[in-house]
Amino acid sequence: MPRFSLTQLRYQLRCQFHSYRHYRRSRRQLLALDDRLLEDVGITREQAQKEGHKAFWKHASFKRGHHENR
Repeated sequence: MPRFSLTQLRYQLRCQFHSYRHYRRSRRQLLALDDRLLEDVGITREQAQKEGHKAFWKHASFKRGHHENR
């Protein structure tokens, strides 16, 4: 049976926190893009709005099908 490691738990929590901050920051930046930049990225304003307003803990890719909602 594996031993509990407080150091490993702290490391995992820190990594998860950094990921959450990254998703939150990225989504805020996505909402700030103008239509020309969104077109360069290859997404519509509606897609950007939908992705930008998701909770920061939800991970999603624009390449997922409509049946793979999280």
